[in-house]
Amino acid sequence: MATHTTDGPELVPPAGRRAAAQAGFTLLEILVVIAILGLLIGLVAPAALRQLSGARTSVARQSIERLGGILDMYKLDTGSYPTSEQGLAALVTKPGDVTGWNGPYVRGTGVPTDAWNHPYVYRFPSTRTGHEYDLCSLGPTGKASSDSDMICNTN
Repeated sequence: MATHTTDGPELVPPAGRRAAAQAGFTLLEILVVIAILGLLIGLVAPAALRQLSGARTSVARQSIERLGGILDMYKLDTGSYPTSEQGLAALVTKPGDVTGWNGPYVRGTGVPTDAWNHPYVYRFPSTRTGHEYDLCSLGPTGKASSDSDMICNTN
């Protein structure tokens, strides 16, 4: 079997030239793909944003329950929950007239904030029936118009 090599330019058969000229995507194909991706994003993005909103609400509820446990520890140490005037700052720095304070009860130097980085509403004694204190988040806007719009402690 003889092999033939050429030192000159390689000759491409006409069928190969046609295939090389047609390689790649047409503008129409690219536009169709972009349109499909746009539709998929348009359908998926709202659902993902709803999930994110629900997740923050869930985090806010869990944080309120966790802070409720911390407030219970504060009460065990001092004999009472912090007053409305002392607020949640009493969990970070010792109020002047409190005995038995064994804190800080939360990490960091600042007062805890909710899932939207807004301050919690704290009241002791509670204004709601059946609760010793109120610990509430004002939600995503930070401006709840009524108690029913707030996310509050359940115990």
